[in-house]
Amino acid sequence: MMKKLFAVVALGVSLFGSTGCYSTQEGRHKFGVPFAKDTIESRYERPVDQVFGAAKETLAFNGTLTSENLIAHLLVASIDNRTVYVKVEEAQPGVARINVQARKSGGRGDIYMASEISKQIALRLK
Repeated sequence: MMKKLFAVVALGVSLFGSTGCYSTQEGRHKFGVPFAKDTIESRYERPVDQVFGAAKETLAFNGTLTSENLIAHLLVASIDNRTVYVKVEEAQPGVARINVQARKSGGRGDIYMASEISKQIALRLK
């Protein structure tokens, strides 16, 4: 009986410890696994508008573009049951910094999808 009780308590603690909230590139908080690696950062010696255009084309090619914020240079897309956030900022004059964040439907991070989208954006800039 004690073994079953211990197993139930251990399962409850592990489930409680693995859930929480994570921050999106928009600055919002969503339910999911908070400590999963989900973001790739890259820098390009290109204007922000050019990098933003390449990111928009890449997301539209791979999935469905669901949101576009021209003021904050933020894109949100749905690709293969994953939500992908792309934020483009100016790091220095003439240098754009891009953050690609990918999350699976359950709120778990998907660093492989973020890496692939980041790579495809870089290839579109050539």
